[in-house]
Amino acid sequence: MDSVLHALSENIHDQNYVIATYYIELPLDVDIVKKASALAVGQTIGTWVPIPGITDEIREKYMGKVVNIFDVAPIELATQVDKDEAAYLIQIAYPAANFGTDFPLMITSLLGNDASTSAQVKLMDIEFPKQFLENFKGPQFGIEGLQKYFGVKNRPLLLNMIKPCTGITPEEGAKIFYEVALGGVDLIKDDELFGNPYYSKPEERVKAYKEAAKKAAKKTGHEVKYFVNITSGIGELLENIEKVEKAGADGLMVNFSVLGYSALKYISEHTKLPILGHSAGAGMYCEGLLNGMATPLAVGKLARIAGADIVMLNTPYGGYPLRKQKYLQTCEQLTLPLHHIKATMPSIGGGVHPGIVEKYIKEVGKDIVLAAGGSIQGHKMGATAGAKAMRDAIDIACSGKDFLKAAKGHKELEESLKRWGYVEE
Repeated sequence: MDSVLHALSENIHDQNYVIATYYIELPLDVDIVKKASALAVGQTIGTWVPIPGITDEIREKYMGKVVNIFDVAPIELATQVDKDEAAYLIQIAYPAANFGTDFPLMITSLLGNDASTSAQVKLMDIEFPKQFLENFKGPQFGIEGLQKYFGVKNRPLLLNMIKPCTGITPEEGAKIFYEVALGGVDLIKDDELFGNPYYSKPEERVKAYKEAAKKAAKKTGHEVKYFVNITSGIGELLENIEKVEKAGADGLMVNFSVLGYSALKYISEHTKLPILGHSAGAGMYCEGLLNGMATPLAVGKLARIAGADIVMLNTPYGGYPLRKQKYLQTCEQLTLPLHHIKATMPSIGGGVHPGIVEKYIKEVGKDIVLAAGGSIQGHKMGATAGAKAMRDAIDIACSGKDFLKAAKGHKELEESLKRWGYVEE
């Protein structure tokens, strides 16, 4: 066994290696050890044929190392094999010196070259050493900072997004903003489809929506914050940030799935505002069985490290067939301790209505954002009533009282429950 090409995980953890875990399926007659070894070489120093110039020093410092190979299922005996194919989990350690703190080059190193040409693998997780993470700041605010920023603790934040998704002017959107704000939401954002059209520039929306927020606050005593979508071409990002900050934006929304983690990191380093990272389009990275990345990694861990304070994620309850395990694991990747990196607040979206609030809180806790769209603006009694129904549902769910009994007498909430029902645990 080549001790330069293979290593035990105990010996790797104290060194500056990033450990990638892959899933792969192969015919039984393919040597998995040779396949994993070829992947480790091909993704770091080599190509599919031997080339001159690769010295022992280069192999030692810059070549990947095979750390583990696990059979799925854990087959030990030839007599246990009853299929023509086998599945494996492969762990390969990559020297961080190969890509430094460069997200694009790191992902290229882990999923490009051989992984895109000669081996169909799905990247399940990346384990980062402490010294590597020291190069990343992560979220500026984190969960505690967001709760202080909003003045809210011990309950979920309530978010609404402006609908219709597109086609409205700042003035038209401001009217919708005002009606929703009267109901007691904490923040309103643009729809992810609405960025920088000629008829509604981000800075103009900020001015109009902030006026609506102030107008509503005179009645409620609570000023709703506005997160503006600045997703655009790289050349426009800094200009957009400067314009919306000057106009008075409370936060930024960025679709990191299409802009990339490097752009998200760049934005987080060039603003003092909290960032809501949207994952629209992440399916093209996550939904392949033998390629791409796992959802908890693509939507959770990487977005957190790149600097998102809030991440909008999908759930199994909104009509999309995401597995519950993946949704819960994504929340864990956003919130569990990760050295100095602050926790990112999960934003639950898709099919959020008052009758499912208690279920979400019991599953993932109170330190979340509940992103309700249609259940607010599609309420029979109007958007203000829809927002109030959501706020009442949140307050009741957090109180620990019997939800359905406590809901009686709250007419807006009762109307929502009549239409969308109550979802049991």
